Amino acid sequence: MNQLAIPCLLFRSGTSRGPFFLSGDLPDDHTTRDKIILATMGSPDERQIDGIGGATTLTSKVVIFSPSHHDWADIDFLFGQVSINQNLIDWSPSCGNMTAAVAHAAIKRGLVSALDPITKVKIRNLNTNSLVETVVQTPQSEIMYDGNTSIDGVPGAAAPVVMNFMEVVGSKTGQLLPTGHCREEIQGIEVTCMDAAIPMVIARAQDLGKTGYETKAELDADKDFLTKLETIRR
Repeated sequence: MNQLAIPCLLFRSGTSRGPFFLSGDLPDDHTTRDKIILATMGSPDERQIDGIGGATTLTSKVVIFSPSHHDWADIDFLFGQVSINQNLIDWSPSCGNMTAAVAHAAIKRGLVSALDPITKVKIRNLNTNSLVETVVQTPQSEIMYDGNTSIDGVPGAAAPVVMNFMEVVGSKTGQLLPTGHCREEIQGIEVTCMDAAIPMVIARAQDLGKTGYETKAELDADKDFLTKLETIRR
């Protein structure tokens, strides 16, 4: 069997994980490109047993990056959410966790030179056409991964990554408040609909019968709660 050998970098950033491909290493044809990425992740398969996907949405993500031709940005990147059990990659959303690792990937692949003690990398997100300045710790011009910075819900600690987001308001809908209201009721629940990098619906945990301290497993097991969320989302 003929196999393609395409280099990639595997990063775990926050709660997310996935491969980072340099755009020039992948085929120009998007159908072929997506087939390669799906095979890399092991999709479609509930366990992604024949790939590097972790069989959860958080660990089935991909980034394609390249030098940018934008007047401000150094790097362009495209984020994809890889389906676990379908031959599908959703290129429409974005992911802050994976965005945080783009600068590291660019430095590792030689697209950006590391400086001492920090390196600022200007990034353009092609999903939302938004701009991000990422500040990476690079003492002696080497990426520092170890550190004491921790995030709730993420095991361990690591070096901090500072991200300055620009022009993210209304990335998908053109407005911070797509419905024109700060607060409104959907299915009897008071919510705020907001578009800041990605459209979202914000609600109080107590209005949904929760405390906000439930584990993922507890939330996933509550079918009535998930149905209520889906109703609000629609």
